[in-house]
Amino acid sequence: MRNGQVVAQDRLGLPFAVLCSVPFVMVLSNSMLIPVLPLLQRAMDRNLFQVGLIITAFSIPAGLAIPVGGYLSDRLGRKPVMIPALILFGAGGLLGGVAPILVRDPYGLIIAGRILQGVAAGGLYQVALAAAGDMFRGDARTRAMGVLEASNGLGKIISPILGSALALLTWYAPFFAYPVLSGLAALGLGLLVDEPRHRRRGPELPRYLADMTRIFREKGVSLLVSFLAGFVALFVLFGLLSVYSDLLEEPHGIRGFVKGLVVAVPVAVATVTAYVSGIVLQGRLARALKIVLVGGLGILGAGLGFLYLTDGLAALVAGTSIVGLGYGLALPALNTLITSSVPSAERGGVTALYGTVRFFGAALGPPAFGLLVEGGKAALYLLPAVGAAAVLALAAWLLRQDVLVRQEREGPTADRREERVAGGQPGERPAGPSPAGTDGREAGIPPVPLGPWSRVRSSFPPAARTGHRHVPAR
Repeated sequence: MRNGQVVAQDRLGLPFAVLCSVPFVMVLSNSMLIPVLPLLQRAMDRNLFQVGLIITAFSIPAGLAIPVGGYLSDRLGRKPVMIPALILFGAGGLLGGVAPILVRDPYGLIIAGRILQGVAAGGLYQVALAAAGDMFRGDARTRAMGVLEASNGLGKIISPILGSALALLTWYAPFFAYPVLSGLAALGLGLLVDEPRHRRRGPELPRYLADMTRIFREKGVSLLVSFLAGFVALFVLFGLLSVYSDLLEEPHGIRGFVKGLVVAVPVAVATVTAYVSGIVLQGRLARALKIVLVGGLGILGAGLGFLYLTDGLAALVAGTSIVGLGYGLALPALNTLITSSVPSAERGGVTALYGTVRFFGAALGPPAFGLLVEGGKAALYLLPAVGAAAVLALAAWLLRQDVLVRQEREGPTADRREERVAGGQPGERPAGPSPAGTDGREAGIPPVPLGPWSRVRSSFPPAARTGHRHVPAR
């Protein structure tokens, strides 16, 4: 708190831990139900296509609602979107849980509940990502992105186990977990998380769309390459995991609870790597976000190549874990680049577009890899590896960290400056001395040229670039 206002923080704490519950709850949406779909199919006497619609009924509305949730969070605030979204998410789950108790054929009500959850998803993970971008700056923001990604991954590990355990009670018991967990998350957000009060409110829709157009005109190439990298990372990881699960059963004969544990290994590698990389990518290493992203994509592709060249259960687990390692390296760096690329008033919109791309990557990966299985080992592993290599090359050539990562001031002065810049006075700085504690320097990550394609020079004053501070005459 500074001068009565909540300002950007340097350290993570309990409010951020509560914020991390949002992606944790979000990832339960599909992952907790997938292991119990055969139970649902038998209990409701439905075919495979009909029971698969329980997943689709969530996924399609979620993909369409994410951009709307992003705009509303820029316009109204992060908490006013996340808290109602969590309540609606829980209500959809509750409807699915009580449907078998209330009616003879609960299938239609379960589908309706899943649609409600999909709409609610538009105000969850990506809005939490934008909120973390508002709450933190510089090194702490990089770490926060890693922890958020790790929370997402932790949900992927726990949710299949939780769903299977609850289904031991009755086939519809997993639906009741949604209102309990989302209710706790909403309560924690309401009581413990404060938004920075200096965050500039998003404009009306016409102006908002004009601002988004301006952002993509200025940074579009780097943003689009970043979005593509996120799509490919999610596409490969989730597609490979779907095949990995099948390959554990046939030909390796691993089933049941043991299979769940083995499936959790590469997801755990991705989760731990995301958490650690978020911590490591601080200080001077924050200058290397692009390098870490490119390296993560390279490791991801190398894991696919390893799977093509090897055979056996140990090699399957190791190769899939290498893919998870590359994913865990790339995503926190990518999240930081995107959340740092825009002012807080447009951050929700940009992260929402990014979230939509990621969401469809995760949704399209499993069916695509299912088709590639029919083409044999080369098609299954080498084609995605070539795609990852192509995106790696595009990122190395076209993505410019010095363009994406904005220079930030802390507090209300920064937002007044953003308003003047957005109002048609680009580059105008506030009159008078720099905000207390900045010493004339910009807080955040300096733009660093990363190859011959980076042409924007540092905007830091010479004293800040050389490490010497100018001491004014007394």
